[in-house]
Amino acid sequence: MLGLGVERLQADINRLLASLFHQGVLDEQFLQLQQLQDETSPNFVYDVINIYFDESEKLLRNLRLLLMDREFSDYKKIGLHLNQLVGSSSSIGARRVRNVCVAFRSASELRNRPGCLRGLEVVEHEYHYLKNMMHELFQLEQQRLLAAGVRYPM
Repeated sequence: MLGLGVERLQADINRLLASLFHQGVLDEQFLQLQQLQDETSPNFVYDVINIYFDESEKLLRNLRLLLMDREFSDYKKIGLHLNQLVGSSSSIGARRVRNVCVAFRSASELRNRPGCLRGLEVVEHEYHYLKNMMHELFQLEQQRLLAAGVRYPM
């Protein structure tokens, strides 16, 4: 009976991942990240994704603070933050976050404040969707490991 639970959970994980790839939320870079995980680093993907979320939260907070300043005019600083977010999103396979960051960066290059405000909203929306989906994925993975009787320290 234990095996059926593991199989069902693995099927749920596979369906969720297939959906995220189909929606364009993730790309092949995420698969490459998963391939780096092994018995010696069983939490590798979880750790890398959590570092991404921690750093991205800081970048998004900085972007919001910059854009909330009515006297703001340093669009180059916005571009630098967005370059970091594009790079880190690319490195974990967060395709939709990366793509909306590129569009946001275009608005900043045009010094388009309303476009930047809208870009920030879209980036935050995509970021939170990704974060929620990764949380769901990691919960399923943890349940699968528990059902299989595998214990990894978190």
